[in-house]
Amino acid sequence: MGTHDFSIGDLARESDTKVPTIRYYELSQLMPAPPRTGGGQRRYAQEDLDRLKFIRHARELGFPVDEIREMLRLSAHPDAPCDAVDDIAVKQLAEVERKIKRLQSLRKELKRMIGECEKGPLRHCRIIETLANHSLCASDHASEKA
Repeated sequence: MGTHDFSIGDLARESDTKVPTIRYYELSQLMPAPPRTGGGQRRYAQEDLDRLKFIRHARELGFPVDEIREMLRLSAHPDAPCDAVDDIAVKQLAEVERKIKRLQSLRKELKRMIGECEKGPLRHCRIIETLANHSLCASDHASEKA
């Protein structure tokens, strides 16, 4: 490992990651525990910054922590076949597509509810009425998991 030029604050700024998030990644073993100075300050190397950027990008794409951990483990073997990583990405794509379908259903229902609004007194509000009585919904979006 290279020189440890980064404090946790430096690492946070360089990676656009909050300090508590970095600590969480260390606790969840996505980031290795860094060496500390005599005063107990965490010190990070360029490799740590690169790893954190990888984690951040994977999180932005919605990958769960366990899958990121597995991809990091697999990436330590660059000559191995990429089938396992492909499988993780295919699974994540299916999850994203499921979420998109659910969001489209929710969008449709919200548009319908808003379209039925008559702009009258709240006691006659179709939105409040529909939220209070799920049977008034046009679809069964409650059974879909978030």
